[in-house]
Amino acid sequence: MTVLDAGEHHLELRRLTSVHPTAEAARAFGAALARTHGSGADAWGAGPDGWTGDGFFGPSSEPLPMPLGAWEGWGAFYAEARIAPMVRLARDRGVYDADATRTFDRLCSRLAGGDLDTDDQPARIHGDLWSGNVMWTPEGVTLIDPAAHGGHRETDLALLALFGTPHLDLVLEGYESEHALADGWSERVGLHQLHCQLVHAILFGGGYTEQALTVADGVR
Repeated sequence: MTVLDAGEHHLELRRLTSVHPTAEAARAFGAALARTHGSGADAWGAGPDGWTGDGFFGPSSEPLPMPLGAWEGWGAFYAEARIAPMVRLARDRGVYDADATRTFDRLCSRLAGGDLDTDDQPARIHGDLWSGNVMWTPEGVTLIDPAAHGGHRETDLALLALFGTPHLDLVLEGYESEHALADGWSERVGLHQLHCQLVHAILFGGGYTEQALTVADGVR
C-alpha cells in the first residue's frame, strides 16, 4: 500500500477501492503470497528490515506485546515469543486457571524441544493475515495491517482459514503453484491459529477461551 504522508500522530495512505473477489484474483494472491514468503527472513522472530525493538499485535485500542528477535527454531520462537506471553497475560487477567495454564505449558515444552518443527526455513510473513486484512481491489489483492516478522509460512495460511477467506481453496492452489506445502500441513492449522485464538480469548473471552484450550490439549 502506498504511503502518502506520515507524522507522529498520523499516517496517510492511498485509498483502496474494494471489488468482489474472483477466482483469478484468488489464485494470483496465493502465488504472490508464496513469493513473499520465499523472500525469507534472517531468523525466526526477526522484525522487518530497519525495525528495532518489539512489535505489537491486535487492535490499536489495546495492542498486545509481540516480541521480536532471533530464535534458532520455529518451535522455540512460537513457544517463547507467541504462546507463553499470551498464556501469562490470560492467566493474570483470570481468563485461565492453573489447570488450563498447565495444558499450555505442556504444549510450550514440546514446541521448545522442536517436537513440532518442520524443515521449513523462516519466511517473511504478514503475521495477522485474517480475511479482514485482505483487500480485494481492481489491481488484485493488497494486504493491510501487518504484524510482519520472520515466521512459518503455514501461520499466514492458517489465519486465512480462521475466519473464512473467499476462494481459499483457489488461494491455496495458487500458493502451491509456487511452493509445495510440507506433508501434514493441514493437520497443523489449529496449532498455527493458536496465538491468534489466545489474543481473542484475552480481548473478547467467550468461545475463543475454550477453542484455544481445546487446540492446545489436542496437538499431537
